[in-house]
Amino acid sequence: MNKQIKKQMLMLAAIATMGLSAPGAFAQAKDVVVDGKGEIPYVIDSRNVVARSGTGLCWRTGYWSPAAAASAMAGQFPAGCECDGDIVPKEKCVAPMAAAPAPAAAPAPKPTADKIKLSADALFDFDKAVLKPEGRAKLDDLAAQSKEVKLEVILAVGHTDRLGSDAYNQKLSERRAAAVKTYLVSKGVEANRIYTEGKGKKQPVTGTTCDNVKGRTALIACLQPDRRVEVEVIGSK
Repeated sequence: MNKQIKKQMLMLAAIATMGLSAPGAFAQAKDVVVDGKGEIPYVIDSRNVVARSGTGLCWRTGYWSPAAAASAMAGQFPAGCECDGDIVPKEKCVAPMAAAPAPAAAPAPKPTADKIKLSADALFDFDKAVLKPEGRAKLDDLAAQSKEVKLEVILAVGHTDRLGSDAYNQKLSERRAAAVKTYLVSKGVEANRIYTEGKGKKQPVTGTTCDNVKGRTALIACLQPDRRVEVEVIGSK
């Protein structure tokens, strides 16, 4: 099996089982370039660089396990030293005292990351996961933007407001993220470049703003910012 096919299989596996680890803010995190051998526990782009979210989270594949994070190498150390530093044993992430410093890798062009927050109310009717015409128009613009770069990955994360049960909102957020992916694929974006996740109501942005709002209609309006789909386009120009 050649490397390109193997990478595609890894990325498809990531769609089925996606996890995250948090090394710190994306703007401060360095690229983690895996060696590309064996079962790679993280989503990688065409340069073998681990894909991260806008907050620096490393995207895991279905092959991820603590053992895999500690054995898949990224140069001198396991990839998990950067992506899962709280899981990988510390001694695996420290060079021996007598070891010579590793040669600096040649700089590679870093991909840009454009994060777009789309109001779910602009994409879908309230409590629905079927794209509205104005929602499709917004995604048309996003699909066109992705064609202006050398696309690595698109990350689509759905969110809901706090109304309803945890289980219901989790499924709704997943369906909305999946609807965004399906539409982007219909516009020519490669399916294996798009990863989706639903966060349900776990990450509201309204905080306590709406706690004293009376009446369901007024509360729904107040919680509108929580109903969103965050889409991150990662690629290089």
